[in-house]
Amino acid sequence: MQSNSQKLGTEPIIPLLMRLSIPSIIAMAIQALYNVVDSVYVGRISTDALSALSLAFPIQIILIGIGVGTGVGASSLISRRLGENNKHAAVNAAEHSIMLSLFYGIIVAAFGFFFSDQILQLFTNEINLIKMGSEYIKIILMGSIAMFFPMISNNILRGEGNTFTPMVAMLIGSILNIILDPFLIYGLWIFPEMGVAGAAIATVAARIISGAFLIHILLFSKKNELKISLKDFSFNFQIIKDIYVVGFPAMVMQFLASFMLGGMNKILAGFGSTAIAAAGIYFRLQSFVFMPVFGLNQGFMPIIGYNYGHNNPNRMKKTFKSALLVAVIFTTTGFIIFQSVPELLIKMFNNDPELLRIGTNTLKKISIAFPIIGPAIIISTTFQALGNGFPSLFFSFLRQIIVLLPVMYLLGQWFGLEYLWFAFPISEAVSIIPASIWLRFKFKRIYNEMEKKSY
Repeated sequence: MQSNSQKLGTEPIIPLLMRLSIPSIIAMAIQALYNVVDSVYVGRISTDALSALSLAFPIQIILIGIGVGTGVGASSLISRRLGENNKHAAVNAAEHSIMLSLFYGIIVAAFGFFFSDQILQLFTNEINLIKMGSEYIKIILMGSIAMFFPMISNNILRGEGNTFTPMVAMLIGSILNIILDPFLIYGLWIFPEMGVAGAAIATVAARIISGAFLIHILLFSKKNELKISLKDFSFNFQIIKDIYVVGFPAMVMQFLASFMLGGMNKILAGFGSTAIAAAGIYFRLQSFVFMPVFGLNQGFMPIIGYNYGHNNPNRMKKTFKSALLVAVIFTTTGFIIFQSVPELLIKMFNNDPELLRIGTNTLKKISIAFPIIGPAIIISTTFQALGNGFPSLFFSFLRQIIVLLPVMYLLGQWFGLEYLWFAFPISEAVSIIPASIWLRFKFKRIYNEMEKKSY
């Protein structure tokens, strides 16, 4: 009987991609639902509360970056080592990534305890926004281990071709979060009313339970292909280096997203807190469009990584084309929805007339970029799966920092808030063309190298 990893090199591609991706797509969709519901609950408090969450969002992106970078690096390394039939090295990579999650959790918790207020002061001078934002982010930072461990553990399992268990773990966390939110935010039943702090506590509590489930699976389940035992853990710096060859660029990409969001909030602050709230709503809603593509990535990456390690370029190319098609379908569907019912989407959060006016314009302008973002995500993930994270980092930097922020600032200064949002489709169009060309050359080089090995 074939193991999960061996199936990555033998099963028909479309059924395999769907089997591996659908659990992650479902989990990511539930995660996107949580992001939206969480903001809907907070938006019912006030527009300022929603703005405070938007100001705290760049800090959360940094945490996600640490988890994503470490997890993607570990997943890529594990799948490549399994493709080379080196299970001991794959287990070593998994154990090191778990220890990294503990290390990051301790460092971030200490930082959050002492510096939460100062973080929010970087983005605004409004005392009410600083107060609500720091209440929220302090709890999130102090409970960051509850984010790092599940994210990294899920990627360990995906690296061996197991996407079902990560789906269950994400479902547990997201559904519990949605259930706990109203009780802790509004003070229902026996709980006190805690506002934005309640939203943060609900998030951390749900992640702790999800993490406990993953601890049981990783350390005690007999069904895992990788048998992890931290009792015999021995630190090896080379493994850390191998994880971050891919993981560090992925991590920095998230940091760039955080920097972009911080810069964007600074630019929008000149147009008022409602503009910040509108942008926050967009980024919550866009997760419904992009999260399924990220779920597709979780099935796509191990197939590419395994077959790269197994010297099978034709299978890699077919997998890439299949994933590209599915991604285009997802994001084009999102484009149609955002263009058709933007006002209805904004009303879910708040009925403030000014927010409806600005938010509707925001969704319609930015979503013009959606059809090309799907392919851009797949191209970036392909570089990571091949153990080459630098191109993804370069094009992320080009898109978000070199193009997006300057164009956003200039459009805002020259034409006002209504036209500022066109910076998003402009930046996507500028970056995807050179990224496509670079990947084409990368695939060509891989083909030549593998042909030489076959002789």
